[in-house]
Amino acid sequence: MVAGWAAFEYMPGTEGPAGEWAALVAAGRAFHRALRHLPRPDLLDRRHHQWAVADRIAWGEPAPVGSADVGGLLERLQSIRCPVDAPSQLVHGDLTGNVLFHPGLPPAVIDFSPYWRPVGYADAIIVTDGLLYHDATPALIEEVLPGRDGPQMLIRAIIFRLMALAIHKGPGGTLPQDELAHFARVTHLAEQAAAHHAP
Repeated sequence: MVAGWAAFEYMPGTEGPAGEWAALVAAGRAFHRALRHLPRPDLLDRRHHQWAVADRIAWGEPAPVGSADVGGLLERLQSIRCPVDAPSQLVHGDLTGNVLFHPGLPPAVIDFSPYWRPVGYADAIIVTDGLLYHDATPALIEEVLPGRDGPQMLIRAIIFRLMALAIHKGPGGTLPQDELAHFARVTHLAEQAAAHHAP
């Protein structure tokens, strides 16, 4: 780091994730296995950017006054959110566009976005991004997020992405209708998954 600038080793490869979902999830899980012994960084408590705030909302903190209207989607998601027992550790919260694939080389994880959450939450953010922005099919939910905790991680990941946008738009702001429609569709999928795995 010099005068606020940093340099990183060049990593060959192309960002996924289309067609690379299994490899992307596997790379993320391998990365997280390598991090599981690390302690929680103090810096996480000092972050107040839109993604940090959205993450805390996803895990139960109230939404701040001044977020853009999200058409009742947050309330729908909160109404089906239940506690989970999975342990937290250091995870990468933005893997979808930050794993490079190259023929003959292992996937390379870049641009680390640290959070202290269960590994399944990081997986669920991948699934959410796939459903919202990369034409992934709903089958990806069950493939990556099986069991009762899977839909609960998905619910939190959708809240995370939704509220990061809402906070960015600010008070009086609105999300584009096509964006809200994408979130409404994925919220419906989360509702179906949660109902399927309800006790």
